Amino acid sequence: MNYEEALPFLRKNHKGVVSTNRPDGSTHSSIVVCGIYENNPTFVSVYPKSQKIVNLRKNPNCTLVSVTGDWRNYVVIEGTVSMMDYKDTDKELMRTKLREAYMSCSDNPHPNWEEYDEAMIRQKAVIVSIKPSRVYGLLR
Repeated sequence: MNYEEALPFLRKNHKGVVSTNRPDGSTHSSIVVCGIYENNPTFVSVYPKSQKIVNLRKNPNCTLVSVTGDWRNYVVIEGTVSMMDYKDTDKELMRTKLREAYMSCSDNPHPNWEEYDEAMIRQKAVIVSIKPSRVYGLLR
């Protein structure tokens, strides 16, 4: 499977598990809501001090597994991440990008965008995009 073959699946299946590397070499995994944003697998972390973000700031390599609701089909993306947050990004640009990332990781628009914007600022949200280096999975 190549990345282009995986894109339709990644665009419509938003449940995932991301695995990062701890400094001691062990793996940390957590569930995420994911999608394709700006042509890259993406998820938003609402806690910049979460273990996955701490790990990715030290080692940008990760693995994302995107699955169907019944766990019968999946795509695995291995790669390196780039991150965007309010600390390094213009506030209005970040607001727009977070909304766009939300829509790429969801099947429905947010019911209250103003509330969403305020929560993303308060929680210091981070957009995490993965540059794929390896793609594999099972699509039936």
